[in-house]
Amino acid sequence: MRAASPQTRLIRSGFRELERAAAILAEPWFGVVAGDDGGDRLLADLARTADPDLALLTLSRVQQAAGGSHERWQQVLRTPGEPRERLLAVLGASAALGDTLAAHPDDLAFVVDEVGQGILAESADDVRATLLRSVGADPQDAAPVAGVPDAADAMRRCYRQQLLRVAATDLTRPDPLSTLPGVAATLADLAAAALEAALAIARTEVPDHHLVRLAVLGMGKTGGRELNYISDVDVVYVAEVADGVADAGDGDAADPADLEERALRVGARLATGLARACSGTSLEPALWEVDAALRPEGKQGPLVRTLASHLAYYERWAKTWEFQALLKARPVAGDRALGAAYVDALGPLVWTAVQRENFVEDAQAMRRRVEAHVPRKEVDRQLKLGAGGLRDVEFTVQLLQLVHGRLAPDIRRRNTLDGLAALAQEGFVGRADAARLAVCYRFLRLMEHRIQLYRMRRTHLVPTQDRDLDRLGRSMRIVAEDEADVTTELLVRWRHTRRDVRRLHEELFYRPLLPATAQLSAEDAALAPEAAGARLAALGYRAPEAALRHIAALTEGVSRRASIQRQLLPVMLGWFTGGPDPDAGLLAFRALSEDIGSSHWYLKLLRDSGVAAQNLARVLSSSEYVAAGLRRSPESVTWLAEDGDLAPAHPRRWRRSWRVRCAVGRGMRRPRRRACASCAVGS
Repeated sequence: MRAASPQTRLIRSGFRELERAAAILAEPWFGVVAGDDGGDRLLADLARTADPDLALLTLSRVQQAAGGSHERWQQVLRTPGEPRERLLAVLGASAALGDTLAAHPDDLAFVVDEVGQGILAESADDVRATLLRSVGADPQDAAPVAGVPDAADAMRRCYRQQLLRVAATDLTRPDPLSTLPGVAATLADLAAAALEAALAIARTEVPDHHLVRLAVLGMGKTGGRELNYISDVDVVYVAEVADGVADAGDGDAADPADLEERALRVGARLATGLARACSGTSLEPALWEVDAALRPEGKQGPLVRTLASHLAYYERWAKTWEFQALLKARPVAGDRALGAAYVDALGPLVWTAVQRENFVEDAQAMRRRVEAHVPRKEVDRQLKLGAGGLRDVEFTVQLLQLVHGRLAPDIRRRNTLDGLAALAQEGFVGRADAARLAVCYRFLRLMEHRIQLYRMRRTHLVPTQDRDLDRLGRSMRIVAEDEADVTTELLVRWRHTRRDVRRLHEELFYRPLLPATAQLSAEDAALAPEAAGARLAALGYRAPEAALRHIAALTEGVSRRASIQRQLLPVMLGWFTGGPDPDAGLLAFRALSEDIGSSHWYLKLLRDSGVAAQNLARVLSSSEYVAAGLRRSPESVTWLAEDGDLAPAHPRRWRRSWRVRCAVGRGMRRPRRRACASCAVGS
């Protein structure tokens, strides 16, 4: 058989820039590493990367930087196996990390020496210790202090070396969707470790750092351990006078207010030094911006506050969105005990904020404002802010947590995927809906990671060029039936993901149950017997004791059915009063629920539908006849999910319907029952 030409080999291997690739393959270093097969296996490995041209070009740059004589590089490239696959995967997906390796060829070890899960299997404390040791600080010290010259550059180098480890493992996992949560958690741990090392550097610049206890709280994705490859790191600072500090420095006792003021000044200098170590001008490139804008009063407020000052602000002045942001607060650096005290003190405020006036409506309005501010030219490319994007999932999970979390501690999770799983476990979201939303969220986050990884730039826009889309799809391990059309498969999956996210967001985020539940006191929402009895009497129930027995029968136990009933009943008790006989409505609801409550659709419909539960409450409390009809034909409850289905039909439509039903011998009972339900709802 005739051997393939060099150009044909390159085309088959996925190269686009054939002349440049051919020129690189003719360079002396390639002949050294090609092996007995003339480089066929190396080309095959390059072909499996996200961008073979990028990987080969970076290899050439590294060889030039290393003088063509770097033995470790040659050894890795000559030898098929996991180390070479890890290296090529990084070079084919990230131009930025390729630049890092070209500038520091010795960092190859951080890419190829990992085994299995590598850094993803390390604890947060292990990662913290690595970064602290890089600046000469002792990880065991209560307040570590850097001890090497040019510590900021050393910290940044170490951070990027660990980032190489993360990317190499991430890009070679067979199922990146499954790996994504671990990658995001490790990136958050790495950011927290960098903050700790930066604080150790700042202490060298602030001689009186011992006068203050300073805690750094991670917010947003840092707090939720779900960070991107490149992102602002959101923080809040809290400071207190250090233990044992009781004088002004001259031996005389100082006024506590003066000590506090001094501690805050020192804390502000430490916080400023921390940010400078991470993002200030230096020989090594900046890591990311340390953003403290989520603090009380935002950028107009003091950079550092005491715990009491934080607490006073949230008790009196905080807006709805600030409690939503506070949900993810987590101690990440500095004084751990003070950070834990911050969470303990402010945590309860997060879970009672839902009782504030218009809390749910404000959260919903904020999501609409965020979406409205997306520039028109970016609407169809936005992964984060637009319709069907990441914010749809995150806002949905957070609002459900905030509304129901005051009575359900198990759903109080900082991490979006953990929160979604807990909401499903406790019955606040259907299992199938939660599973689909989780898959969609992972897919969107994976797209975001791979887009950012290419240039290590903070962006949430999907590229438009075919080559960029092809690289993105291949780096995500998208497989199309036609391997040449990965781009089309990627865009189809993204479109389906956006559609499903938007549908589920609109169903869950705008549930009528949410504002109705939020308006209830904690006691009423919990159906506590004494509070429930008083509320039933106030609502006009004639027999509160009997009503309490019905409530207990429906809500007792730990079953999923009881859990959903505990969500529905606090609100439906008020809706039953929309009819003339709420007692009869509640009794009928109990009877109907006992008949069909174990079906897969009934309680899900009432929980998730926009109007079904409210319509059912009005029907059952308005007509014993319709209530009895619904028990005889339970599937008729589904009519109540759409107001349009309950609108009185035109006489011509009725005549046609009657003729058809009579012709098939089914009589007129169901049309009549639907008519009665329509009248009951509309009355």
